[in-house]
Amino acid sequence: MIENLQHFVGSWPGALQWIGVALIATIPFVESYIGSVIGIVIGVHPVIAAICAVIGNVAIMIAIAFITDSVRKRATRGKERTTTPGKARVKKLFDRFGVPGVALLGHPTQISTAALIALGAPRSKVIVWELISIVLWGTIVAVVAGLGISALA
Repeated sequence: MIENLQHFVGSWPGALQWIGVALIATIPFVESYIGSVIGIVIGVHPVIAAICAVIGNVAIMIAIAFITDSVRKRATRGKERTTTPGKARVKKLFDRFGVPGVALLGHPTQISTAALIALGAPRSKVIVWELISIVLWGTIVAVVAGLGISALA
């Protein structure tokens, strides 16, 4: 899969490869961290690769946050909440680590965003913490990848 993504981004004209990096960063499990690495590997400047990967990841995360919040509001309108054992277990983890813990450790961000909002976390708080997580992880991995590729050259 990674090779296919590298080929996809690499097939774009050089000046437009940043768009390909942003697009692949919308894919769960690729996100800002692997998206930035793919961009760096194909020759996009590390700073540009990281920024584009973060932008793509943030865009899809915000869309998922708004969609999940809307669906949750419609689904729970006027209904009593029931708790299954599975929901109780996930809720216990959410209660233990909170939005910051789940956002910083819960990847892919698309899934953790939807899960947090589905559990009742405020959309704005989820967006802020997921944004911090995306920028943090994307930057850390881009720096490490940039340094590693520089060392190999």
